[in-house]
Amino acid sequence: MSNRAERIAVTGMAINTPLGDTPQAFLEALLAGRSALTRWKRLDTSRIYSKVGADLSDYDVTKKLGELEGKVPPDVHKRLRRLIAKAPWSTKLSMLLAVDGYRDAGLFSAGIDTDRVAAIVAGHNINFNYQYENRLQFAEEPDFMDPLLALTGLDTDHAGSVSEVLQVRGPIYTVGAACASGNHALRMAIDEVRHHGMKAAMVVGAVLDFSPVELHAMALMGAISFESFHDEPWRASRPFDVRREGFVPAHGGGVLVIEKWDDAVARGAKIYAEVLGVECNADGNHLPQPSAEGQARLMNRTLEVCGLRPADVDYVNAHATSTPLGDLTELTSIKAVFGEHAKKLKINATKSMLGHTCWAAPTVESVAAIMQMNAGVLHPSINVDERDPAVDLDVLTQGPVKHQVEVCMKNSFGFGGINSVSIFRRAR
Repeated sequence: MSNRAERIAVTGMAINTPLGDTPQAFLEALLAGRSALTRWKRLDTSRIYSKVGADLSDYDVTKKLGELEGKVPPDVHKRLRRLIAKAPWSTKLSMLLAVDGYRDAGLFSAGIDTDRVAAIVAGHNINFNYQYENRLQFAEEPDFMDPLLALTGLDTDHAGSVSEVLQVRGPIYTVGAACASGNHALRMAIDEVRHHGMKAAMVVGAVLDFSPVELHAMALMGAISFESFHDEPWRASRPFDVRREGFVPAHGGGVLVIEKWDDAVARGAKIYAEVLGVECNADGNHLPQPSAEGQARLMNRTLEVCGLRPADVDYVNAHATSTPLGDLTELTSIKAVFGEHAKKLKINATKSMLGHTCWAAPTVESVAAIMQMNAGVLHPSINVDERDPAVDLDVLTQGPVKHQVEVCMKNSFGFGGINSVSIFRRAR
């Protein structure tokens, strides 16, 4: 058994978004201020209001399989090819991400007993569109639906598929906490390493496979952007701008691999960053009404647990979804926690380019934050054509900006009043 004081290292990362499927390509696109948003490509949007999103539906799975050949053990690649052949689309991407992250961490050659490796999938109701299409088929002819739906329609199939392809035999499970899922999963991964004897733990932020039903429901709720930017989709996600009208749904996934710091150093692993802590709380309100009090209370608690003062934080990768209420609520909570230091913070919105990858957002945006921290340069928040007058902090509307970051805070807040905050330190 180990204790909370043991340091935690991030030793592997993987990413898959329309901006790139390697961390470096992802970083370069972010620094260039490139938007991932287009009109939806393969979803039937004829009867729904949502027309715009960050779409991975044409991602070349076969090409990625080919790129991994020779970079991973032959038996792993063989299992990956076999499992991908019949898996639902999002599960295919989870396996590719997991193999890529495991490879990046150097775990294939680390000699670690896979009985002591955990795999945690962040998200819930992941295969929405797969289930939707099978229900359409059921309505037309029940015997023609996918007979594997009873298995592959479950979120746990993501975890089971990752376990099989990597032959990971430690704990595997899913963590559902809406758009805070990735941070909650990272918290569980730290617990597996610190308190349950795991030598490594992997967080897989799964790609949410939206169906027309969820997209239309979110539009009817008023949560997503659908009114103004059908002909200019790249402008639709605009945190901090006066014309923001809701978040923009996005395909995207990521992986973080963590280990005890001393173990990583002992095996000569590449260390991207140190995880100082991840904390979570709730607002006591299931409606999508963000609470500045709840967010501020959690930020303060996370700083306390990590042994930090507000002045120790250099950079906040904001939740910043591009909703009228959410963006200002988060900035209000930041000012309440950081006081005068808030004016010195660098704050940016990865979602301004990527849209909202929902369950995977904390993982995807942690990869973005860590890559920026190590590069010493921060990406812009794009589409802030007319800053909301209430936005009085440095949200990096002009960029990229060179800035040496030692400590980064990553905020993620989900439907259901679910809040999470993680803090990373540059590897020393």
